[in-house]
Amino acid sequence: MSSLTTLHGVALRRFLRHYVEMIVAMLGGMIVLGALESALLDPAGWAQVRAVPEFGALIMATNMTLPMLAWMWHRGHGPIALGQMTAAMYAPYVVCFPLVWFGVLSATGLMIAGHVGMVPAMTAAMLWRRDEYTGHVHRRAHA
Repeated sequence: MSSLTTLHGVALRRFLRHYVEMIVAMLGGMIVLGALESALLDPAGWAQVRAVPEFGALIMATNMTLPMLAWMWHRGHGPIALGQMTAAMYAPYVVCFPLVWFGVLSATGLMIAGHVGMVPAMTAAMLWRRDEYTGHVHRRAHA
């Protein structure tokens, strides 16, 4: 795995563009899917499910991950990159679950830690497949 410091010029711009595009997709998912999920499912008791810290975190991760994966697929990324990025989105929350169980983190703390943890996790996943994020060397051909 290479470091971000070795990226420069066009490669760095492509890497950062990919990163920003994924962040925008994640934010859009939090806003749009979060609102849809609440409007459609809260009448059926969804708010009580979301109130469980672990479920709330997984739901948040899902709302952010789905549009990001859709965008990555559109950009030509293959299943391995999609799987790695999915792991990078969920892992920061899941590794914090024991901290919630032992009372070290509150539900809010879990959300904050998960969101903050996504930044290095996403960066690591991107650096692991650096050529794919800097040179558009995708495994799935564009239609």
